[in-house]
Amino acid sequence: MSATDYAPKPDTGGPAQPLLIVKDLQKHFPVRGGLFGRTQAKVQAVDGVSFEVKKGETLGIVGESGCGKSTTAKLLIGLTEKDRGEIIFDGLSLGQRLPLKDLRKGVQMVFQDSYATLNPRLTILDSVAFGTKVQGLKDPNGLARKMMDRVGLNPNRFAHRYPHELSGGQRQRVNIARALAMSPRLVVLDEAVSALDKSVEAQVLNLLNDLRAEFGLTYIFISHDLNVVRYISDRILVMYLGEVVEVAPVDSIWKSQAHPYTRSLFSAMPSMDPDNRTQEPPLAGDPPNPINPPSGCRFHTRCRFASDVCKSDAPRLDGLAQNAAHMVVCHLYDAASGHPRAGQGIPA
Repeated sequence: MSATDYAPKPDTGGPAQPLLIVKDLQKHFPVRGGLFGRTQAKVQAVDGVSFEVKKGETLGIVGESGCGKSTTAKLLIGLTEKDRGEIIFDGLSLGQRLPLKDLRKGVQMVFQDSYATLNPRLTILDSVAFGTKVQGLKDPNGLARKMMDRVGLNPNRFAHRYPHELSGGQRQRVNIARALAMSPRLVVLDEAVSALDKSVEAQVLNLLNDLRAEFGLTYIFISHDLNVVRYISDRILVMYLGEVVEVAPVDSIWKSQAHPYTRSLFSAMPSMDPDNRTQEPPLAGDPPNPINPPSGCRFHTRCRFASDVCKSDAPRLDGLAQNAAHMVVCHLYDAASGHPRAGQGIPA
């Protein structure tokens, strides 16, 4: 397929402007109960998340189940309505200068469950062409065939098949083709390879890297697998209980994790060394209830370095003294925080 078949909206802010800026994003889900179904509490799924995604980069998002990764992704594409915060796409603020319809032309999403996201009554060709038909683009079927061929699905063989006739890897390629048919600039991948066999996973990851280079795409890649995130991402964002706790370039965070929670995540990775045995769990206990999260630092109930200031004051996101690009939310790195080890970081 030629580059002329892929026509995203022109760059309006220049290469130095981030493609996506998220400011203080918040989403609380009401918990209803009682005789009249009144709101009794709220689940704080996403609470004050802020980050940027540069043009052409891949931002990996990691964290435990329930930390708010998928909710953040749905907020970005408008599947879930935010309670508070601002989403700025290429210089245009969603809801003000940027309508939701235009956002969805520039941002597409690939979900984890490749089967549930496809209509079982539509052929593969119709599924890939559906979005372009809705948008009124010319020759949607022809574009769908070209996209299918680009992701490794021969349209002569697969165009008239149905989702149940394909393997998991083939269905995920269909979802990728469907997303790219809209000519997006940002693709959100929510656990897009977690359900695939390792050999198929590697093929899809290489395909994503090739598509990124060919079409100038920007990715937000959500995964539990740190090795996969390391392979595909330029930067990693770590979330805990609805908040961002660390953001850093891949090489920096792989070499040295600044936040105690991030270090625990990396310590939980399986080792290929049979002599490297885990003597004790890197992180004890379950995450606190998101309906009533702890005050101050939300991680202090599970952190062995916590002090009184961690229980009362919420730390702020700031760059490390030796590497400003490596951002962390922790009193251990704030010299003015009042923590007994303030400014010293995690002990070696």
